[in-house]
Amino acid sequence: MTTATRYTGTEAATRPRSAPDVTVVDQRMVKRAVSAAALGNAMEWFDFGVYSYIAVTLGEVFFPSSSPTAQLLSTFGAFAAAFLVRPVGGMVFGPLGDRIGRQKVLAITMIMMAAGTFAIGLIPSYATIGVGAPLLLLAARLVQGFSTGGEYGGASTFIAEYSPDKRRGFLGSWLEFGTLVGYVAGAGMVAVLTGLLSHGQLLSWGWRIPFLIAGPLGLIGLYLRLRLEETPAFAQLEQQARAKQVEQSAKRKGTLREILVGQWRAMLLCVALVLVFNVTDYMLLSYMPSYLSGQLHYDASHGLVVVLVVMVLMMAVQPFAGKLSDRFGRRPVIGLGCLGFLVLSIPALLLIRQGSLAGVYVGMAALGLLLVCFTGAMPSALPALFPTRIRYGALSIGFNISVSLFGGTTPLVVTALISATGNPMMPAYYMMAAAVIGGIAVACMPETARKPLPGSPPAVATQAEAEALARR
Repeated sequence: MTTATRYTGTEAATRPRSAPDVTVVDQRMVKRAVSAAALGNAMEWFDFGVYSYIAVTLGEVFFPSSSPTAQLLSTFGAFAAAFLVRPVGGMVFGPLGDRIGRQKVLAITMIMMAAGTFAIGLIPSYATIGVGAPLLLLAARLVQGFSTGGEYGGASTFIAEYSPDKRRGFLGSWLEFGTLVGYVAGAGMVAVLTGLLSHGQLLSWGWRIPFLIAGPLGLIGLYLRLRLEETPAFAQLEQQARAKQVEQSAKRKGTLREILVGQWRAMLLCVALVLVFNVTDYMLLSYMPSYLSGQLHYDASHGLVVVLVVMVLMMAVQPFAGKLSDRFGRRPVIGLGCLGFLVLSIPALLLIRQGSLAGVYVGMAALGLLLVCFTGAMPSALPALFPTRIRYGALSIGFNISVSLFGGTTPLVVTALISATGNPMMPAYYMMAAAVIGGIAVACMPETARKPLPGSPPAVATQAEAEALARR
């Protein structure tokens, strides 16, 4: 017999796992949790969009050189440095979130991320302080990367642990909706500033505006996260520990070793799923504007507009993809995305390469809709790979290792492959290879839709559902 308990906050009682309760989630807290997590993701990608598309200006401000190529390489070198420290941030913030709580760590990462972005807008130019300017830029990027290492794993864990089992896919999909909002807002703001300001104005002060906006946004995000209570799953784990009179620090000694050794199979699945997710994501949203301008000689702003239109389309269908994963399962939805990229990458890129505006939009839209299979289902699938007591840490480490090794390197690797082979179809082959790896991972992963998270009791939306479940 299962007993239903209404969850109203961290003070709610839960039973030991020998007689598990059904958690009835507080719907107001669910909305707050989704909003606060999605805003953090939006901030991360707002910075990503701003930095990527204002890179030429940043190169002139911080890396004066007679060579525009050298300026860009230096600017993107500082950008890439953030990816290098992401796994370190995951190894610090992930286990910390399992030890002291998700809400506390997510508040810390929000402060650091906003502070790092805001600081970039305050850094004097190279002309003012010399070599100190690029060093300060690098320091700010390292702060951003370090905090981001704990952001996605914590945000997806937070939403997953607050969601009713039957709606975890739909609610988790809003995390990636926030990603798209942030990217559209960042890239759109750069496009507006570039259109309204002269080159001199942009170089003098205009480039600072998008970064300074991160300060107020960060305060809003921090306010939302501080209003949240700890997740029901973590609160239950804490109460079990208190009931057994076990200190949390003692209970979780060796967590990092357990993640890397005891959970190696789940970690491999996580890395493989994140690989296909991020290779295709960075290929479409990051690399394709450069491909359109470099290979097809489109104007740079035109390529940006194409990607912005595709992202708006993705935003429109994103929640529906999450609902589909709740109804049919995570494996069918993610598997459909892998199959689609395997079969359609070449036709889509051929459409893009044939040059007409309609072909470019149709090809890009096809890739965008396939990507939604991942953005809609991954935020709910990945947290369900790990038990509650190590979920934040395991997901943060696995996610950031994969992003750093495979996702963030996608534009660089594909550019190098095209240069080495002279074959402009390399982006399609690269996505197909990622799809094969993702397909193998899907075949090996458990189906978790409509099921409780490992290590947690069932979670439902209403007391009536809980009572019906208790009578089974």
